[in-house]
Amino acid sequence: MSAAVAHHSHRPTTKVTHKPFKSKAASKHELRDRAKGRVPNEKGLRKTPHQQVMSKFDRRNQAKQTRLTKHKEHLKETSIFSGKDGAPRIVAVIPLCSDGDAKAAIRALNGSIDIETDLSSSSSFQVPVDRFKQKLQYVALERDLGACLDAASAADFVVVVLSASVEVDGLGELILRSVESQGLSTLFTLVQGLDGVEPAKQRPGVMGSLKSFITHFHPEQEKLYSVDSRQDCANLMRSLCSTTPKGIRWRDERSWILAESVRFASNDSESTIVTGVVRGKGLKADRLVQVGGWGTYRIEKIAAAPLPKHIKKKGEEVTLEAEEERVLEEPSADRDDLHDLAPEDVVVMDAEDDAAMPGAPSEKKGVLLDEHHYFSDEEDEATATTKKVPKGTSKYQSAWYLDDVSDSGSDMEDMEMDEDDDDDNEEEGMGPEDGMEGLAQPEPTEAGPSEYPQSEMMEPDEEEDAAQLEQYRARKRDEVEDDKEFPDEIELHPNVLARERLARYRGLKSLRTSPWLEDEDRAHEPEEWRRLLQVPDYNSSRSRATREALVGGVQPGTRVHVYIKGMPAAAEKSYDPSSPVRLVSLLRHENKKTAVNYLINLSSDHASSTKSKEELIVQCGARRMVVKPLFSQAGTTPNDVHKYCRYLHPGQSAIATFMGPITWGAVPVLFFKRTAPAAGAAAEDACVSSAGLSLVATGTALPPSTSRVVAKRVILTGHPYHIHKKIVTIRYMFFNREDVEWFKAMPLWTKRGRSGFIKEPLGTHGYFKATFDGRINPQDSVGISLYKRVWPRHAVPVTGSLSEAGAVEEVQEQEDGDTTMME
Repeated sequence: MSAAVAHHSHRPTTKVTHKPFKSKAASKHELRDRAKGRVPNEKGLRKTPHQQVMSKFDRRNQAKQTRLTKHKEHLKETSIFSGKDGAPRIVAVIPLCSDGDAKAAIRALNGSIDIETDLSSSSSFQVPVDRFKQKLQYVALERDLGACLDAASAADFVVVVLSASVEVDGLGELILRSVESQGLSTLFTLVQGLDGVEPAKQRPGVMGSLKSFITHFHPEQEKLYSVDSRQDCANLMRSLCSTTPKGIRWRDERSWILAESVRFASNDSESTIVTGVVRGKGLKADRLVQVGGWGTYRIEKIAAAPLPKHIKKKGEEVTLEAEEERVLEEPSADRDDLHDLAPEDVVVMDAEDDAAMPGAPSEKKGVLLDEHHYFSDEEDEATATTKKVPKGTSKYQSAWYLDDVSDSGSDMEDMEMDEDDDDDNEEEGMGPEDGMEGLAQPEPTEAGPSEYPQSEMMEPDEEEDAAQLEQYRARKRDEVEDDKEFPDEIELHPNVLARERLARYRGLKSLRTSPWLEDEDRAHEPEEWRRLLQVPDYNSSRSRATREALVGGVQPGTRVHVYIKGMPAAAEKSYDPSSPVRLVSLLRHENKKTAVNYLINLSSDHASSTKSKEELIVQCGARRMVVKPLFSQAGTTPNDVHKYCRYLHPGQSAIATFMGPITWGAVPVLFFKRTAPAAGAAAEDACVSSAGLSLVATGTALPPSTSRVVAKRVILTGHPYHIHKKIVTIRYMFFNREDVEWFKAMPLWTKRGRSGFIKEPLGTHGYFKATFDGRINPQDSVGISLYKRVWPRHAVPVTGSLSEAGAVEEVQEQEDGDTTMME
């Protein structure tokens, strides 16, 4: 009993001593967890739902849903090729070497799966592949740049053919670069003549060299196929029949047809018929179509063109005739017209509106600076600043009289209002030749009396002054030869009036922020400028045009006859059956002209600079045009004013502007220039090819804008003659007193960053006195920047072959003879 009592009494003692030990251990763990940032009772869980660790069942379900989604997308993309009546897969075969043979490569590919090939004179023909239940439409091409670009833009697969014995020359590299730059679908590479390489142990090295060449342009090319290997050809045929083409984005937003045949009209009452399979989006009869290089036309109707069916009846193959021609779609009242400019009555209305607007002062006495002609109303301003106040009124007291005091005038006197003199006001943050950035220039004021009267009586000797001017300018030309910092600097002849030669120019306090008064340019704008298409909201208009193409029309995969009326007889004469013909449906408004802007990136491999307004051949989507674009600086500015670029140097980017048809979307653009092979030029030179063209630049279509101002800048410079602290006498900028009076509102700047303004003219030889924000260096140059708006020129569509594109007719433009020192 005592033992039991003793044992019973011992148990609570043990519990009491054990509890504090457990609580002590728990506190240590809590401290450790808190030090590591752990939260109690939430161990292993994440706060946000998307970061929670999913269970194994959820991961499997998510993977299954992703797999099903991709499978649906794959079926949707390949449904156009499925079935006996599916659309053929278009395969463009392009030889890059001089000994390449596209038809021999096609014959080898078909022979690998025992298909007989009947190579007709036409470049395009279809082959059924029963083994893979597909149809292939081959386009066998010669080494013609325009034909290769047309075929590659319409093809699902592009097969380039290399040679094991002949290197890729300049023309082959030009074709490869051009096809890649305009947008390329799935690419495969074939090698011809590999069995002819002896000894045989050199063949792997040749394949490795060719693979290194093609992967330089297309790194995704993991395997090269040999034409001489039956197994490689069979594998390539399997890939062509089973691979889903990746497509081209700008092409897939439209409807297009690679013509199987073209039947021209025999007279004006008949229509030209283009036969082919609709691809891309649905083909609508209301939209205009671009047919090859023959121009833009309307569709009369779209009729079905099913192929005859082959069935087996009692063991014999019977051919069923095609059904009668059935009209699938005809134009409606919403049909697009062929007018590329707005009606002329719109221009008449605008002219009436302009006549009702208040005009500028009839007599201008100064250059336009931002929105004002300063000093034009000096007499009115002098009258306005004088008011009648009681006699004995001080200047301080007169400031409290807002208007004239009405009285008999016996005790009145005239009080002239003083204006603040900011001559000694120093401003910081001022830009040099493009005006002040972020701060406003002080308003020009009437100059005060001279601070050193001896300069006013200065009349230099004309002969000595002319000799010094010639010596000064000769020294400047030597300095400017390698200087690209100020390419807009011009020289005025002493006998030429600057205010007449530069009458169209104006001043801007800031090129980025100063408003541009467009009323001053109305007299110089092109005749068709107000008839161009206006696009206030580009993104909304583009989205509406592309969404409209998603609904309706003849569904893709349908073989149709497209009836086109109005095609000229010259199209039949220029038709070449060996060259592919594309029919591309345009989106709404894509035939209308506007001020087109293209981003242009001049290739760094190009040897020389490209001058603005130089003739270039442009390809954007299905269109080819000959243009003379204006180059201007890229980017966005608050006032939408962009500086004109006289030259585009290798590796630089700019905006090319001209008047042409609009293109919705960021479509790739190619810029070609006509070239003549130089004597002794290397055969592998990529810039010179037998095609007579070189790819000098690439770019992208940007939103068009008729309100985008391209401002051409000229710089007039002068030489500091006398320097007295901040007061400087300038010469060689003007050569008569009237020019100084005309341009005295212009802000001055120096190449070393000083800024100032004209105080007063000195003498009759164009000398003037100026005030700057600090002491300037005697070796510095003083300049003013003047701007005028330049207008883009019209584009001329290319008809026929790309290498035979016609030149743009020279348009006589009213120039002011502002030749720069660099020119």
